Amino acid sequence: MQYFYAFITGGTICALSQILIDKTKLTPARILTAYVVLGVILTAIGVYEPFKNWAGAGATVPLLGFGCTLAEGVKEAVSQQGLLGAFTGGVKAAAGGISAAVFFGLLTAILFQPADKS
Repeated sequence: MQYFYAFITGGTICALSQILIDKTKLTPARILTAYVVLGVILTAIGVYEPFKNWAGAGATVPLLGFGCTLAEGVKEAVSQQGLLGAFTGGVKAAAGGISAAVFFGLLTAILFQPADKS
């Protein structure tokens, strides 16, 4: 059942994104940013953890999960380092994902030689 929950959750997030792109004037960048911020907010108020336990990878892989990782990293770092942790905790917690995104973005750019659309 966990595969089903993950599929339904991830699919719903993707479908909601497409609806927002099609039916509103929001740009994809604003929608993606809103998902990250929503993940932070839901984690801060304690709602995201039960959702993550239910949905598994369907909740941790999308941008909501990235926001959750940032919030959890900040919370942990603040408890250990105080105010400095508010500035460093999120980046430390998400460092692996950020590094992978930069590396694979670079690798893709090298392999496929992107060009301007115009």
